[in-house]
Amino acid sequence: MTVLAASGLRKAFGGVQAVDGVGFSVAAGELLAMIGPNGAGKTTCFNLVNGQLQADAGEISFEGRRIERLSARARFRLGLGRSFQVAATFGSMTVQENVQVALHSSAGDLRSMISPLARAAEAIRLLQETGTAALAARQCAELAYGDLKRVEFAVALGGRPRLLLMDEPTAGMAAAERHELMELVRRISSAQGIAVIFTEHDMDIVFRHADRVIVLAEGCLIAQGTPAEVRADARVRRVYLGEDSIHA
Repeated sequence: MTVLAASGLRKAFGGVQAVDGVGFSVAAGELLAMIGPNGAGKTTCFNLVNGQLQADAGEISFEGRRIERLSARARFRLGLGRSFQVAATFGSMTVQENVQVALHSSAGDLRSMISPLARAAEAIRLLQETGTAALAARQCAELAYGDLKRVEFAVALGGRPRLLLMDEPTAGMAAAERHELMELVRRISSAQGIAVIFTEHDMDIVFRHADRVIVLAEGCLIAQGTPAEVRADARVRRVYLGEDSIHA
């Protein structure tokens, strides 16, 4: 089932066309990688999808509903979540409290956060799913970066997303941790039918973990397909990856 479909997206900043007629779709349980050189339009596309920016033109459908004029908050309520390149948690709060905040926010009841035990069982379940239950009582500010990224994933799941936008999810992590995180994302997204769109500069991560890849350059979509198809695309090799960057 298609979770999100975008077509003809355009966004300009002054005389710069940051996104120029881009279209793509992602299905439930699918991992779609969005790659391209710096300035290609990836972040702008993410911001158009989650509502931080309004498109100048184009359509965005989420589970069959047009959403391009909805606010970011309204899109979050529908099940469109996002994580950022730099891990974003409340450092002075515990891991469990961070997840509980996400659960309350998703349910629209932040004002009712009186009891510290509210939604505790659900928070612990999410931490168990992401392998971070042992960290539940620790403050996020104390965590190693790899653990913090897994906690951020648990927080994102606390928003009950149907689509999750992940901006450079493995940035700053050691090589082994990168693959472990993406395998975790794969396992949970597949089990729960969550569509995932992620940006990534590490091509090993992209080609090993993505189901499909779309490639942007100068605001335009220049290629899309399976990792093998994109790896072999002559234009991608020329404008982004480089002949020496792709290995059979």
